Amino acid sequence: MSKLKRKDYEAQLEPLQRELVEVARWVQHSGQRVMVILEGRDTAGKGGVIEAISQHLNPRQCHVVALPKPSDRESTQWYFQRYVSHLPAAGEIVLFDRSWYNRAGVEQVMGYAKPAQVAAFLKQAPAFEKLLTDDGIVLFKYWLCCDQDKQEERFAERLADPLKRWKLSPIDVEARKHYDDYTRAREAMLAATHTKHAPWTLVDFNDQRQGRLTLIRDLLARAPEHKVPAQKIEFPPLTGKPKKERYRALKPLGAKNTVAKKK
Repeated sequence: MSKLKRKDYEAQLEPLQRELVEVARWVQHSGQRVMVILEGRDTAGKGGVIEAISQHLNPRQCHVVALPKPSDRESTQWYFQRYVSHLPAAGEIVLFDRSWYNRAGVEQVMGYAKPAQVAAFLKQAPAFEKLLTDDGIVLFKYWLCCDQDKQEERFAERLADPLKRWKLSPIDVEARKHYDDYTRAREAMLAATHTKHAPWTLVDFNDQRQGRLTLIRDLLARAPEHKVPAQKIEFPPLTGKPKKERYRALKPLGAKNTVAKKK
């Protein structure tokens, strides 16, 4: 399959983003709470799809959560504890760029969690998510699929591009040795945590543009009915000529002749 061209991608994305705005309006109007978990291998495309979803939504309503590794204090807490404060309140959408599923993935494969801790997590995660959905949270869980040749291609791109270099860490380089280990960890995770109340959806992200469109279409198709009329806003014309902005204390960069002279 040929890679989706940018022009075609943008033409298909725009109407989806318009519908996402409708979903956000419904969430706010209904007081609903929506949570989307994005998981996948390094370079799969989590950041890109999160940007595509949130690009035209109000950042006060739509929050992106990408937590760093636990602090010394957090590492002694109940595992799910540090995620609880980031759950959505009424009218909010929260996008998790990785989530508590770190325990079943990187923490397990790279040896940061003991086998007993991983086993406990796989048992507790479905129960924890049942509490969330029983309380009314609308929960979506997506795994972004990426073959190793694509992953290698994207790692090389990050290494060569100064603007993307920050995305490549020594941990990423080390993780390349564990592709098969990550596969086994993912399959065990899916088997234990793909439930009726919180199912997983796998999306092919070997073509990231096509993957974003596929994921967003699925998200929109599964969102409850979300047709809420936009608020009518009166926007009368100005009563006089538009005024020039004037500055006295400081002059803005790039502006000419905008500082009013003191009398």
